[in-house]
Amino acid sequence: MTALTKYDRLEATGLWRPDPEGQRREVIVSIGNATLVVSDMNDTAITHWSLAAIERANPDALPAVFHPDGDAGETLELPENEHEMVEAIESLRKVIAKARPRPGRLRGLGVIASITAVVALAVFWLPGAMRDNTLRVIPQIKREALGVTLIEQMQRVTGPMCNDPAGLRALQSLGKRLGTPKLAVVPALGRPALHLPGGVIVLDRSVFEDWEQPDVAAGYILAELALQIERDALADLLDVVGPRENFRLLTTGNIDAGALDAYAEHLMTVPAGTPDIDNLLALFEGSGVPATPYARARDITGESVLALIEADPLLGVATDPLIPDSTWLRLQGICGG
Repeated sequence: MTALTKYDRLEATGLWRPDPEGQRREVIVSIGNATLVVSDMNDTAITHWSLAAIERANPDALPAVFHPDGDAGETLELPENEHEMVEAIESLRKVIAKARPRPGRLRGLGVIASITAVVALAVFWLPGAMRDNTLRVIPQIKREALGVTLIEQMQRVTGPMCNDPAGLRALQSLGKRLGTPKLAVVPALGRPALHLPGGVIVLDRSVFEDWEQPDVAAGYILAELALQIERDALADLLDVVGPRENFRLLTTGNIDAGALDAYAEHLMTVPAGTPDIDNLLALFEGSGVPATPYARARDITGESVLALIEADPLLGVATDPLIPDSTWLRLQGICGG
């Protein structure tokens, strides 16, 4: 841990190649939690190498060439002027090598080394710590890809996404009005709305077809936005699929299709979350949308949502229509009538 802490702010530039036929790319190299992090010039992580499994292809030669243990095709070349990073990697390799049990050593030393290795792994790879590290390094484009995959998995149950052209244009107008363009509608979600990694909000067709005004649908969208603000959707996914898939995502950028399928089922069966009322009311006020129609849609008696109704920032205030009536009518037909 001390050795890692010493180098946790160290960065260098190098040339990375994914395989012998691949083109070399200029990258940024840094030392993370038990990994060597290789990122592009926009600081987006490309790959992670375990510090315990890094080999050097040309000991004592420069530029230094490293590769993952067992995969000499993927290489990282560090030039002579990045000697500090080269020395750091070599130092960490030596520290890790000393912790490994070796034939001929006293059994007591072997036991101590094993315990040290186990404790180090426990510190670096506790599920919460690994999840937090994953949330930091997974880029937005990968989050959006996971969201798209989840929608594809869910469509076996929800039916295909509604795609009436005029309705989709109306949906885009509503999303633009509320500041959230990533909206999708399905015929049978089983709940009014849910949100996915990448910022996608999926809505059931009923939030448009069962109400005369768009304020209810807007309320469900704002509620999902509030939940997104309060808790990262990717964090929820990682908590459900578990440490194994978390590690797979961290090291390969992918999650097993079966695990994503199970999470999609989980999303559609778990009770809908309830956002913090102050956060939700702030979104209603900022968007110029009254909270009462949404509250009444959740509970027509108003008993369980009384706080939303009483604190409605636009209660009794005359407001312009959220979207034109013609746009709302097209939106109500987004699923083809």
